[in-house]
Amino acid sequence: MNYSKQNSPTIIGIRHHSPICAKLVCETITRIKPAIVLIEGPMDFNSRLDELFLSHELPIAIYSYGLPKNANSDRHHSSWTPFAEHSPEWQALIQAKSYGAHIRFMDLPAWHHAFHHISNRYADLSDHEQYDLISAFESKLCEELGLTNSDALWESLFESESDLDVLSEKLSLYFEQLRGETLGSLGNQAREKMMASWINWAVSCQDGPVLVVCGGYHAPMLAKLITQHDKKLTEPTLPPITECTQEQFTEDQFTTGSYLVPYTYKRLDAFTGYASGMPSPLWQQWVWKWGLEHAGMELLESIFKQLRRLGQAASTADMAATLLKAQGLAQLRGHTLPLRIDWLDALAGALIKDALEVPLPWSYRGTLLPHTDPMLVLIMDVISGNTIQGKLASQTPKAPLLAFVQDQIKRFKWQFPTTITLELLTEQDRHKSHFLHQLVILNIPGIILETNHKSEIAFQAFEKWHLQSPFEQKAALIEASIYGATAHAAASKKLESELYQLSHENNDCLIKLVELLNQAVFAGLNEFNHEILKQLEQMIARETQFEALGMVLDIAYPLYRHSASAGMRGRPILRTIIETAFDRSLWLCESYGFISSANTHKHILAFKAIWSITRDALAMPSEELNTLYPNLHPKRTIAVWQRKFMNQMAHPLSRGAALGGLISLSEHNEMNLDLLNHSVSLLESISIENIGDLLTGLLALARASLLHQDDFLHALNHLVLSFSEDEFLHALTSMRAAFSWLPARERGEISARILKINHIHNLPSEALTRPIEPDLALNFPLMQRLDKQIVNELVYWGLINE
Repeated sequence: MNYSKQNSPTIIGIRHHSPICAKLVCETITRIKPAIVLIEGPMDFNSRLDELFLSHELPIAIYSYGLPKNANSDRHHSSWTPFAEHSPEWQALIQAKSYGAHIRFMDLPAWHHAFHHISNRYADLSDHEQYDLISAFESKLCEELGLTNSDALWESLFESESDLDVLSEKLSLYFEQLRGETLGSLGNQAREKMMASWINWAVSCQDGPVLVVCGGYHAPMLAKLITQHDKKLTEPTLPPITECTQEQFTEDQFTTGSYLVPYTYKRLDAFTGYASGMPSPLWQQWVWKWGLEHAGMELLESIFKQLRRLGQAASTADMAATLLKAQGLAQLRGHTLPLRIDWLDALAGALIKDALEVPLPWSYRGTLLPHTDPMLVLIMDVISGNTIQGKLASQTPKAPLLAFVQDQIKRFKWQFPTTITLELLTEQDRHKSHFLHQLVILNIPGIILETNHKSEIAFQAFEKWHLQSPFEQKAALIEASIYGATAHAAASKKLESELYQLSHENNDCLIKLVELLNQAVFAGLNEFNHEILKQLEQMIARETQFEALGMVLDIAYPLYRHSASAGMRGRPILRTIIETAFDRSLWLCESYGFISSANTHKHILAFKAIWSITRDALAMPSEELNTLYPNLHPKRTIAVWQRKFMNQMAHPLSRGAALGGLISLSEHNEMNLDLLNHSVSLLESISIENIGDLLTGLLALARASLLHQDDFLHALNHLVLSFSEDEFLHALTSMRAAFSWLPARERGEISARILKINHIHNLPSEALTRPIEPDLALNFPLMQRLDKQIVNELVYWGLINE
């Protein structure tokens, strides 16, 4: 497309990564020999354009990012600007340099709010307000021409055009219809305003012809925004951070950066969900390099070579049939030479023998659908160039984090790939472990922990790691530079960012909090922003699940008190979590109602976590308590649990756990309660349906105290003996669950004492502790009922006496 008037710039609207558009750009630069070439790209990279002309192996990309230095904001963004050899933008760079033209990128930086939710600068449909209009226009054209989608439409209309003047006119008409009269979204208006300011500056310089290379969507509007000026304008500068961010961050509150990274054709391909530019990048590269005819033969040869290498049926007859079908389809469709869609349709017709469950992959945009025929998956992999990877020149400046990690690996003398075993009891290996866990937090590929432990308290003395260096590793490290220049700083920043986002979530937030705490421990991260502590405090105060708070306390308290190796002992973040979760859990404990069977175990663990903290706090001198927990009040536990076990409306599990906890705590303070009598009275007053839940709570919290009290065992024995047979069968399952909290040896001791109470002395002890088959245990109540039915039948018929 050529928007050109006398004394006006030449504006070429292109489709990103289109070989024919790249050819048009090269021809135009050769013809007009521009003094200034403006290209759609991140203007913040203008001072480092020389880096693009180093001896790279394409594809590569510019990775740009912006991030608040304060973690208490989810406003951080990154964006890619990818280049392949067949990209029009890349050819504009190379050709402009060869003619000595001044080169500038003219688009806003990636951290501008115009790029909010846009991870790819060259996305075709970044303007969502235009999506329906564009779709309607393209669908109408596809319907008229009998084509399946916009890719087939583009190829049929443009990629086979050999007359570049005709191509320019066709592109102009196409993009004008595509854009229409709309102003576009606010984001695109901001981008086009900046691009127009660059164009007006370049024209005002009056140094010679000006060439503009931009996405076709922007070209019609940029032509309208050009204004004439009598004097030279000042070259545009980067907009201040306050204008770029909606939160109006200042320069010292926001971190920005841009780095070159290696890229892959696979990542560039539209079929992997990358809704930008042209699909099948290796095919596009062949077309750019050799033309359509040679590209078609290369496609045919490459696919059949791959099929044969994998042992698939791909005969010479199949190859000949594919060639004939492609040529026939091209003639039917009015193509001078077979296009990509002609070759792909021909391959499907020649090689696919069975009915397809889903549409052909090239008939739609996006990732391949499930159940796509494996032969078609292979074909798409070949033409996407799944093995083609870019490589940066050795002189390319490295992102600080990448340089740091590479230096650390050299210092540790690791040669990837390798497998290492770390002894965590030594300081040197523990430091290495922290470093690797920090890379895991940053989602760096190739860092794999084989031996896994769920928490630092469940300590393991050794870790086994598999260390590899996949292609994506360097790019991932450059991406992670958004968080910091060292592994420790970057992992801390990322974790703070995740904690901040977590504080604004509503679902399963405490489960995720536990996971993040464990990650922090293993990575040796123990310092967090004060604002993060406030956010966590508010998040925990909003929690409505008693069991979830108990889970947090169960993890956080041992770390706070005992985790010296990870440096977490006494850390403010853990103290904040413990004090807030302790207070909130007691509040929920007092008001808690129904407890599902699925939450029984978690409910008990929450009581045990509260009990552990209360026990230790009551045993501390007041000075130590005020130092460790300035806002924790352990005596509140006693008051809450007293009210809880006395509340007849409370769930029996909670009543039992509250009473059991008080009995255990009574050994550590001077409470004047006859708690044993209360437990006996509670047993005697509870209904058959609830006896198991009550016992579960009691034994889980106070087994060591209760089971050594003869009065309790006598009361329990008396209660069981008073059951009728039906009542016993009804209560049996839940009572078994209650006694499962006891170790096997203790169950044997209790059984022996119960037998002694009942004057049974000749039963061997092994009979009391012998494991019961799971099926037998589950079916025991049923067998008891069947036995009773049989006895009743025999009595009914007079075969036995009642």
